[in-house]
Amino acid sequence: MSIVIDKERQLFTLHTQNATYQMRADQWGTLLHLYYGERTDSSDKSYFVQQNDVGFSGNPYGAGQTTRRYSLDTLPQEYGCFGTGDYRVTALRARNLDGSQAAGLRFRSYERLPGKYAIPGLPALYAQEGQGETLVLRMEDSASGLEAELYYGVLENQDVITRAVRIVNHGTEAVTLEKAASMQLDWQWGQFDWISLYGRHSMEQNVQRSPILHGVQSVGSVRGISSHQYSPFLMLCEPHATENRGSCYGFSFVYSGEFLMELEKDQLEQTRLVCGIHPDNFSWCLEPGDSLWLPEVILAFSNQGLGGVSRIFHRALRENLCRGAWKEKRRPILINNWEATYFDFTGEQLVSIAKAGAEMGAELFVLDDGWFGKRDEDISGLGDWVPNEKKLGCTLKELGERIQALGLGFGLWLEPEGISEDSDLYRTHPDWAVTIPGRKPCLSRSQLVLDFSRTDVQDYVIGAVSKILSGAPVSYVKWDFNRAICDKFSRALPAGRQGEFAHHYVLGLYRVLEELTSRFPEVLFESCSGGGGRFDAGMLYYTPQIWGSDTTDAIERLSIQYGASLGFPVSCVGAHVAAVPSHQTGRTTPLNTRGSAAMFGAFGYELDPRALSDEERAAIGRQIAFYKEHYDLIHHGDYYRLTAPEHPSCTVWEAACPDGETALVTAVYHHVFPNSIPVRVRVQGLKDSLWYEVSDGNGSYRATGASLKQCGLVIPAAKEEYQAWQILLKSGGFCDKNEL
Repeated sequence: MSIVIDKERQLFTLHTQNATYQMRADQWGTLLHLYYGERTDSSDKSYFVQQNDVGFSGNPYGAGQTTRRYSLDTLPQEYGCFGTGDYRVTALRARNLDGSQAAGLRFRSYERLPGKYAIPGLPALYAQEGQGETLVLRMEDSASGLEAELYYGVLENQDVITRAVRIVNHGTEAVTLEKAASMQLDWQWGQFDWISLYGRHSMEQNVQRSPILHGVQSVGSVRGISSHQYSPFLMLCEPHATENRGSCYGFSFVYSGEFLMELEKDQLEQTRLVCGIHPDNFSWCLEPGDSLWLPEVILAFSNQGLGGVSRIFHRALRENLCRGAWKEKRRPILINNWEATYFDFTGEQLVSIAKAGAEMGAELFVLDDGWFGKRDEDISGLGDWVPNEKKLGCTLKELGERIQALGLGFGLWLEPEGISEDSDLYRTHPDWAVTIPGRKPCLSRSQLVLDFSRTDVQDYVIGAVSKILSGAPVSYVKWDFNRAICDKFSRALPAGRQGEFAHHYVLGLYRVLEELTSRFPEVLFESCSGGGGRFDAGMLYYTPQIWGSDTTDAIERLSIQYGASLGFPVSCVGAHVAAVPSHQTGRTTPLNTRGSAAMFGAFGYELDPRALSDEERAAIGRQIAFYKEHYDLIHHGDYYRLTAPEHPSCTVWEAACPDGETALVTAVYHHVFPNSIPVRVRVQGLKDSLWYEVSDGNGSYRATGASLKQCGLVIPAAKEEYQAWQILLKSGGFCDKNEL
């Protein structure tokens, strides 16, 4: 059983395939965290909790009359509260009607439920019938009547545990939540590194690994979006953990708004992680009887290094977070006109680009920004979702039908959350823009933000987008959002509830996406926020792929896609082959290299195919054929990082079929040295007992799985700057027993 309950001891143990998580309610009602790590038995591990008299760490009333060794400031807890004796970073901070900030949650009851819980209005992992279990632990503050329901979802076969919280006010007075995290997790001992992803626009997902030091370390966002700057995903690992060895933990916050992930090493060398909505822009008033659901956190553990944790997340997000027709369906290979034309195009030019793309093997044409309203540059027209028929030379429906006649699907770029001051929508509804009365707003990309916290704005957007998708043969939508949010204020909220705006905004976005994806289930939605500004698990619940970065330079994409692979599957990362010199860096890279990098993602092209030579068009045709042939291996295989972008010369990665029969190793040289040293990597995911035919572009040879895993593979030397190699390994039968 994945959930084991010892009612007498009030002991709760959760088991996944390779991990165990345990907690216990003690005699004072404190819910202690006892263990999370490699799978073990269900025996009581509370013996491991040592209690000492630690100076200036006080004792809760009742316990303090009998011992000074019992302190909330030193005990490992599941959900700590601010103001009642725990001085570390805590999960809950509540302000009572009398102005006091205090809560003391104590265990009250538990409930075990079949299946995996769902969260109304919020994204969360789901399980097929009979595949998941839920444990609910209820904790109550007797003074205020505030209750925290801690939800634990166990997906045993996927090797993940999820956590979420519902806060309920059972009292007689209002309580305002100043901080309400989704998860707190304590480790009583051990030294850890933490790994986070940082960056900026067009340079997202950089990997940073540091030891956890005394004090508080954190990553987060107050930008209204999860942000380019920090990802709501992090790992903890043993200091000497590598890609394939060592104990590692992963945490993914299933949320697309402001977040905070805090780590603290305390006075007793204990480590605490708290993850949830960022408290700086958050306060939520719960009147008597009100409740608030908090977003989910996905937890994974592996003793097989960073790669082991990554592959758990890849499977879980692919199979238990993404939904709809495009979850399993092969994604079309697209061609996007943006870098070919920007805003300067006509309908005839678009059809010409689409025709050339179709001749190369593309399957979908995507019309990017500039097709609606007064939109020949990015300073006007946003919000006016009426096709500019004068510019297109026809209706949007007619253009879509002409694209379809070429054998292509027809896709559109949209930015429904943005609004230009120079737009009919703003002139009609200036109150719908996110601005503070009496203050001049901060513009970004010359635009403001629509107030998605308002139901009337949500309904307008649902109606406007539905009209577009119903009126033209659209099979793909790129949902963009090109700025962060500031001047946070909603005219629909009273003064005392403005701290609810940021979360209401995200809930409104989720409502709009849920409605549109339900109305148009055959349309493939791709999320974007200036690239990776909202690259998070929350968006994957509604859009099975996210544009990875506005950088299409193949060499820069190596580090971006490497970082994303820590917590996200290849299938969700939008990646395109672009023209050279790169529009972002000016770098010129070979077409084969651009294709090799972009294939490990939701694959497409962002260039003008009419400007290519016959040789280049033929090469693209071969790229597309190769990608389609190996799509399942790339998108659904086990992903291995064989070197890091910090390697002196070469970034190497691999996709292996789960059955070990086939693997594809890709290597991209980002630095070529004279008199170079051969690059060798150990191939993963193969069967020791099989022979493999290794085809590396220079020819082919045979090697056993055991040899390739232990001795390794030699990457062919680069013959030119930025050269890439795709090395295919196919099983060729079992080895002779004398060779094993």
